[in-house]
Amino acid sequence: MTYDRLVCANCAAPVSEGRCPVCRANRERLQQENFFGGLNPMALVALLAVLIAAVALLAHQTA
Repeated sequence: MTYDRLVCANCAAPVSEGRCPVCRANRERLQQENFFGGLNPMALVALLAVLIAAVALLAHQTA
């Protein structure tokens, strides 16, 4: 899950901005829990496309 669209219940600001201590703590927790949490969805799609291309190339070379 990306935290760029989450809203803090304490200060009603985006968690990604880290305006209050609760935002900063949750932002740190989300970054530590999920390696891909800091990536935006387009970067994840690009990474998936590269992985699919690599698997297709490997399958083509072994066939």
